[in-house]
Amino acid sequence: MKTLLKLFIVVGVLAGIAAAAYGPTMKYLEERSKPKWRTQSVAKGRIIQSVNSTGKVEPIRRVSVGASVSGPISELYVDYNSKVKEGQLMAKIDARLYNSSVARDRAVYSTREAEVARATAMLQQALNDERRGGDLKSATQDFISEAEMDQFRFMRMSRDAELLVAKTNVEQAKAQLENSLANLAYTEILAPCDGVVIEKKIDIGQTLAAQFQTPEMFVVAPEMEARMHIYASVDEADIGMIRKAQAEGQVVRFTVDAYPDELFDQGKIVQVRLASTESQNVITYPVIVETPNTDLKLLPGMTANLSFQTNQREDIIKIPNSALRFYPPREQVHPDDRKILDGVDDQKQSVTDSAKMMSADEKADAAKAKSSRYVWISEGKFLRAILVRVGISDNRFTELLEGELEDGQDLVIGEKPKQ
Repeated sequence: MKTLLKLFIVVGVLAGIAAAAYGPTMKYLEERSKPKWRTQSVAKGRIIQSVNSTGKVEPIRRVSVGASVSGPISELYVDYNSKVKEGQLMAKIDARLYNSSVARDRAVYSTREAEVARATAMLQQALNDERRGGDLKSATQDFISEAEMDQFRFMRMSRDAELLVAKTNVEQAKAQLENSLANLAYTEILAPCDGVVIEKKIDIGQTLAAQFQTPEMFVVAPEMEARMHIYASVDEADIGMIRKAQAEGQVVRFTVDAYPDELFDQGKIVQVRLASTESQNVITYPVIVETPNTDLKLLPGMTANLSFQTNQREDIIKIPNSALRFYPPREQVHPDDRKILDGVDDQKQSVTDSAKMMSADEKADAAKAKSSRYVWISEGKFLRAILVRVGISDNRFTELLEGELEDGQDLVIGEKPKQ
């Protein structure tokens, strides 16, 4: 009997202990099995919306320096990276043939001038003869016949024509001499503008042949120490924002591989060209960005990674982009909010299938509707949805236009892995 009583006492004690431990144990197990959420806080501050692209750094202009005459290069006065001033001598072409042409044409010109002098003298003699004949004819009618007077007259006219021909020959010889002098001057290759020699395509002894096309000798880049251009290609979907940014004078920031830790932040959009390019069904437009280059860090041919600033907001509520991307499992959502999840996949598929059949108005309305989104907060055992309307975005945050969110409020961005 005592043994049975002791057994009942032991069982009672164990039952009491089990009953006392049941509540905390179940609470512990419930807490342990409850999902742990990763969160990120709503912040207040600035958002800069950007369009990213790549481009090629080039000089403002590339001036090609060529030769108008043929011949071997006899002297070379500049090299790669040489700084030149307008009119500076850059190279010389062997001028012996052109010097001889000048000497020949100068001699011809002198000869033609001498012929003018002789023709002038002969014309003067003919004038004198005609005048004397006229005087004798006036004094004595029968002393000189009309036939003799005609000889004097036509001789004077002939000498007059010879003088005209001689003067014309002088003009022709002068033009030929000037042509030879110009060709001689072309043997000296002069810099057409201030700049830097970025390409040199000749060497001493190389023969130039300019009969069919002008050979390119140098390429000079003016204003390289002041500014450079970046030629970027922007997708057609972003070109509207780029043109708006140009009108507002928004800055363009970029980096180059040569200085990966340095941010260049003084670029400005100077031109959005209308000539589009199509590649693999993607339409892009050339956008020209101008940037200072006073320290000559930017060199022709460098690749620039650009961020076109298209919009900016100050002192606004910012939603983490990861919170906007998060979509929870149905069973973890409060029953009142599960209707938000109902049919989402079917709706997405329906929108995708009918997108091509939408009218322009429907597409515009659908684009506006995308600004309404849901974010999720943890409330007890479930997640609750908050409807928000969003504005511009960068790579981390999105502007809050409407919605019951406060600065510092935690939003769910994912589930923590279970330990």
